[in-house]
Amino acid sequence: MPRVPLPAQTAPAGASNGKVDRQAIKDLEVRLLGSERTMKRREVAAGAGVSLLSARKIWRALGFANLGDEDLAFTQADLDALTTIIDLVREERLTEEAAISITRSVGQMTDRMVVWQVEALVEEMVHQRGLTDAQARQRLVHELPNLIDSLEKVLVYSYRRQLNAGVARLTVRAEAGLGAGTGADDEDSLPLLRAVGFADLVSYTSLSRQMNEKTLAQLVQRFENRCAEIISVGGGRLVKTIGDEVLYIASSPQAGAEISLALAKAIGDDDLLPSARVAMVWGRVLSRLGDIYGPTVNLAARLTTLAEPGTVLVDATTASTLAGDERFVLIPQKVRTVRGFGEVNPVTVAHGTGKGLVVD
Repeated sequence: MPRVPLPAQTAPAGASNGKVDRQAIKDLEVRLLGSERTMKRREVAAGAGVSLLSARKIWRALGFANLGDEDLAFTQADLDALTTIIDLVREERLTEEAAISITRSVGQMTDRMVVWQVEALVEEMVHQRGLTDAQARQRLVHELPNLIDSLEKVLVYSYRRQLNAGVARLTVRAEAGLGAGTGADDEDSLPLLRAVGFADLVSYTSLSRQMNEKTLAQLVQRFENRCAEIISVGGGRLVKTIGDEVLYIASSPQAGAEISLALAKAIGDDDLLPSARVAMVWGRVLSRLGDIYGPTVNLAARLTTLAEPGTVLVDATTASTLAGDERFVLIPQKVRTVRGFGEVNPVTVAHGTGKGLVVD
């Protein structure tokens, strides 16, 4: 149900005259951490049966700040979490290296997620309730206790769904172009065949100089949201966003092409966004730390700079995997010299028959 907006002059409870409600913050901390902080770092390490050095490796991977020996900074929940991670190694379900890497993934992703959620909640209160930014941030301390359980349930639900989708992708085998442009050496060093795409907003730098911070943030958010929606519907994965650019992958060249065409059209049709240059390359990549690496990624990035606004560009090898598919029209372009790759034969991909990717 929609929430009734508060009057613009309403100040957050317990935070009048700009004062921070320290008791509310303390209560929220106890709620989040499970209890008050009563344990020192050596006590937690000893409780988990590991050296302080090993415990600090885990905490650094989670993104925790360094603490002194006398700081009361931990709770029983911290001991339980450390023990859980250590037990994965003790029971030989994970190597120490794998445990650290997976722990780092949790720390980095949840850190970004928390910042995103806090800013979204603050923005909602500013725009919908007429609060100032400072009032909204103080008010959030009082509102979070009512949101924690629900947000946590959604987080666990999404993790399980995403993990299931990741497992399903392991079984996907593209039926066309599996060996395109790759050899045995490539397969050993770069094991994953993927369609790698970039979408880059045109004239973003000049636009950013003309906009205030708020307007620029809204433009970037609109761009990222639109891209994320299309990539998801197309069965791809959004790898990362870098301001005016998104990097995505798909499990087949056909899916990559459909996503790329949909991105170029949707962004071009959006009156609030500038056009986008889009490029896609089918080839092998290395996946590490949630990112992807390799010549395929680099070539896709280079082709993006060559694409005309509102169009999709691929290389000749990728074009050969799409040839004969009536959904795509392939238009060869003049040979271009691409840094790091020499002469490349770019090909523009356009819509052929069919509706293309439908985003409802």
